[in-house]
Amino acid sequence: MSEELTNKLNYHFNNEALLKMALTHRSSHEVNNERLEFLGDSIVNFVIAEALYHQFPDSPEGELSRWRATLINRETLAMLAREFTLGKYLYLGPGELKSGGSERSSILSCGMEAIIGAMYLDGGFEKTKNCVMEWYEPLLQNLSNAASHKDPKTLLQERLQAMRKSLPIYIVENIEGEAHNQIFIVSCTVSGIKEKSIGKGTSRRRAEQDAAEIMLGNIRK
Repeated sequence: MSEELTNKLNYHFNNEALLKMALTHRSSHEVNNERLEFLGDSIVNFVIAEALYHQFPDSPEGELSRWRATLINRETLAMLAREFTLGKYLYLGPGELKSGGSERSSILSCGMEAIIGAMYLDGGFEKTKNCVMEWYEPLLQNLSNAASHKDPKTLLQERLQAMRKSLPIYIVENIEGEAHNQIFIVSCTVSGIKEKSIGKGTSRRRAEQDAAEIMLGNIRK
C-alpha cells in the first residue's frame, strides 16, 4: 500500500516509519502526525513563497501574500490530498473512520502537510521542494495566466507600489481628428522618473493604457 502511495507522490521513502507516522491521525495513536504537520506547514509556506517571489517580480508584498493564501489553505491542500487518494491510506481511529474522517478536508490537509514534513526529514529540502513544486505546478501556472490578463495600468500601479513610488498621473495632452474619429494623446508621469510616456488611442482609456505600457517598458529598462 505504501508503494502505491509513494508512486502517486513521486517520492520513495528511505525510512518507511516516517511515512507511517505522517499517515497516523491522532485519533489512531498517541504517536501521530501532528509534529510532522507543524514542520510541513512551514516548509510548504516557504517553498510557495519563494516560487511566487521569483514568478512575479513586479508584484507587491500584499499581492504575493494573497496568492500564497489561495495556494496554501485547508481546501487547496485537501484537493491535493484527494488527487493522491490520501484518505484511503490514513490510519484513523474507529470514531473518525465511522464519521467519514478519511474525506474530511481538515484531516486530509493536515495529512498532506505531515507528508511534506516527513519527506523533508527523510530526503532533505531540495527533494521535498522538487516534489512540492511538481504538485503545485498547475496551480502556479493558473496564477500566471490570471496575472498576464491584467491591464497595463494595473501592472504599472502594482510595480510603482512595489517600488514605493507615487501613483502615475495621466493627462490628456491633445485630441486629434474629427468627432467621429478621434485620437486621444495622453501622457503618463511618475514622480522620480525623468521621462514621461506618451500614449495614443481611440478613447482616453486606451490612450492611458498605451502610455502605461510604455512607462512600464521604460522602468524595466
